[in-house]
Amino acid sequence: MAQATARRHSGRQASTVDLLWRSTIGKKLVMAVTGVMMLLYLVGHMLGNLKIFFGPEEFNGYAHWLRTLGEPLLHYEWFLWLVRLALLAAVVLHGIAAYQLSRRDLAARPKRYAHRGGSARRGGYAARTMRWGGVILALFLVWHILDLTTHTVNPNGEAGKPYENVVATFGTWYGNLIYGVAMVAVGLHVRHGLRSAAHSLGAATAGRDRALRFLGDGLALVLTAGFLSVPLAVQIGVVS
Repeated sequence: MAQATARRHSGRQASTVDLLWRSTIGKKLVMAVTGVMMLLYLVGHMLGNLKIFFGPEEFNGYAHWLRTLGEPLLHYEWFLWLVRLALLAAVVLHGIAAYQLSRRDLAARPKRYAHRGGSARRGGYAARTMRWGGVILALFLVWHILDLTTHTVNPNGEAGKPYENVVATFGTWYGNLIYGVAMVAVGLHVRHGLRSAAHSLGAATAGRDRALRFLGDGLALVLTAGFLSVPLAVQIGVVS
């Protein structure tokens, strides 16, 4: 039936990719894969951020290394831009799939349940956390690029001085506020998203659910604390 519907819609045999994307399972798979991609990026990004505690020479050297990866095959900063483009594609696909799945869920259940049990409340809380957390993170990515990449919103930002730019950002109250809200959203998103991704990829079972919950909570806590340690260090003068 799905093939016939797709054929009537496009006038030709739908490809496997088209059919997969149109299906609920396919969209959940896209969300799971892109979610894992973004999670790996977050872990790597956090570890890189922590190099700031070793001083400006170490941190600026790390930033320069990122821009020269792949040379001489790739030009300066090409690898970094490839990573950025891959991350952007993952964010867009993740967001589109999430939106379309939420619309399907609403269409399937147009009326609210008269009585909600504990599991329903927890499911509703997780869904809202994921939805609004995703919106917050998408807006933060735009601000983060304008802040530390283009220096549009960082009046003291200078090209080639990442350590000094980070200190300048977290020397402002609004820089700390925006970053803090976003990192809390990251933690909540990871906490709920890890189990969802495991279920979508078929890696979750009743016996593994407790371990997945523990892993999600632990990873969310580590990521949130790791990211927030940098602005905190700037505020108390450990990094200056």
